[in-house]
Amino acid sequence: MAQLLDPAVARALSLGPDTAASVSRHGGSGFSTTAKIMATYGDGGRKDFFMKTAPGSDAEIMFRGEHASLNAIHAVIPSLCPQSFGHGVLEKDAQSSHRTAFLVTEYLDFGARVAAASDGTKDLHGSSGLSLAAKLGKLHSTPAPIPDGFATPVFGFPDATCCGDTIQANEYKESWADFYAHNRLRAIIRQYEHAHGKDAELRSLVEDVADTIVPRLLRDDHHSDNGNKIMPVIVHGDLWSGNKGTGIIGGQGGLEEVVFDPSACYASREYEWGIMKMFGGFDRDFEREYHTICPKMEPVEEYNDRIRLYELYHHLNHATIFGNSYRSGAISIIRELQRRYGNKK
Repeated sequence: MAQLLDPAVARALSLGPDTAASVSRHGGSGFSTTAKIMATYGDGGRKDFFMKTAPGSDAEIMFRGEHASLNAIHAVIPSLCPQSFGHGVLEKDAQSSHRTAFLVTEYLDFGARVAAASDGTKDLHGSSGLSLAAKLGKLHSTPAPIPDGFATPVFGFPDATCCGDTIQANEYKESWADFYAHNRLRAIIRQYEHAHGKDAELRSLVEDVADTIVPRLLRDDHHSDNGNKIMPVIVHGDLWSGNKGTGIIGGQGGLEEVVFDPSACYASREYEWGIMKMFGGFDRDFEREYHTICPKMEPVEEYNDRIRLYELYHHLNHATIFGNSYRSGAISIIRELQRRYGNKK
């Protein structure tokens, strides 16, 4: 059943009084309620938008981070993800203790189909013509902007983001090894223990990885990109097969391979592959095309171990959110890395 649009959402979308808009449930999400907004303008034109809502202050943080994440990615590759128009709190309960946060973005039409051209091939008129691998490679080849107070791009993000419902602090750091050790590994073991109680064994193992294995694999004088210091680039941050698809963005252009639900930060590009490898969905052809644009960093022989190190964070995060079924996977990765690097500086 369609509902009227909340005034705070209408303002975020710049919908004037001559625009009629209704809201209906659409799709689903594990951490929010999702809806389609159908707007009819005074001149008869129509446009659809996508909205997420969720209760509580954590949802406000989640949607602020997703808004910033989508727009950081969209600014580099507009055909890769929808643009976000705004976020905030629904006006209907803005003064209540039970606030409902919202996020509104371009509508992704996953039901769209590509018509056949006269020669029987797919008609890609209006699309970028780029594969997801090519888009991701271009995204990961674009240097991060320089934030205020720094002379060069740094690792982090201007807003906290959420991977699942885990809030990630993204304070800027000049060293990628420091950012990964402190803002990801040490941060997630704190959140894991907050959710599940003290775990001396797991904490000791994660601290050993942060103290020993991270600097061994990621320190600046060892790990490089074609002999250069690792460059911060925007990463999606939660790019598994469930966060990609094919559709038309915002009702314009052609069919595109797209991503959504990002948890972005400015990171080493290889960090993206931790979650991508954990759940699969990206085949060898995808990897081959991507690596023609973004080659494996040095030392190349340690590439798989770096990806396992990044995968560790996501095992710990899933253990935090979903319980201890993922704890054993995290410990297995740590033991594997300790056998190779635990006693080496």
